[in-house]
Amino acid sequence: MSKAPDPIVSPTWLAERLEAPDMRVVDATWFLPGDERNAKALYEERRIPGAVFFDIDEIADTDSHLPHMLPSPEKFASRMRKLGIGDGARVVVYDNQGLFSAARVWWTFRVMGHEDVSVLDGGFPAWERGGFPIDGHPPATRAERHFTARYRGDLVRNASDVRKAIADAKTILDARPAPRFRGETPEPRAGLKSGHMPGARSLPAGSLINENGSLRSKEELEELFAAAGADPSQPAICSCGSGVTAAIIALALARLGHWDAAIYDGAWAEWGALPDAPIATGA
Repeated sequence: MSKAPDPIVSPTWLAERLEAPDMRVVDATWFLPGDERNAKALYEERRIPGAVFFDIDEIADTDSHLPHMLPSPEKFASRMRKLGIGDGARVVVYDNQGLFSAARVWWTFRVMGHEDVSVLDGGFPAWERGGFPIDGHPPATRAERHFTARYRGDLVRNASDVRKAIADAKTILDARPAPRFRGETPEPRAGLKSGHMPGARSLPAGSLINENGSLRSKEELEELFAAAGADPSQPAICSCGSGVTAAIIALALARLGHWDAAIYDGAWAEWGALPDAPIATGA
């Protein structure tokens, strides 16, 4: 299947297709540790009509000591079946923060071989600002559908891959805020060293997003990549704190036509705890 021209769809686009039988809307809201908001409770209170809830911490490898690592293809297929998302579905993912965790779920679907997936530009806030319908009734259970997972290992990297990328001077893009990249502020997760992978480029995820929660234009993204010293056309490994905001860089690259950036799933939660991982500080 050919890829869409853009990984992003507008609220108007979705509203016009919301009743289509093959449309599946996914609420991927997730909050950072320490945030008292409850993503599942927010979903149950108010959602885009027909949306199902994707629990990033449960649809994951819950046996790993690292946060929300990718689930096995078998577990992912089982969870999608129960959510009523099957082969052939058109999936649109959103979150309650504009653009934050939705990109991670967009990437997860693609890792599992489902390419017909997009992110709602501006998320639930943009949907609400547009005056589109909001469902406040108890969520309905969808009929199960068959989902076939076809794992794409080319979109995933591990610590060994990152070590090789450093040795080969390959592109590594870090989505964490710049002070964390430079090692000037401590990591939010206890016990992690501060800094970045040697040779990595700082491209904070927040800089890729407009104030209204929408992804920046192609022209703006090209300028930001250039300012970071990164060539979007070169194969890249995207990283962050725990594998969530790295997907915003991958999403931006897809908007620029480069769809196959890989994500280091363990991210700094793993790298910053490895006793022998090389770490640099400063700009």
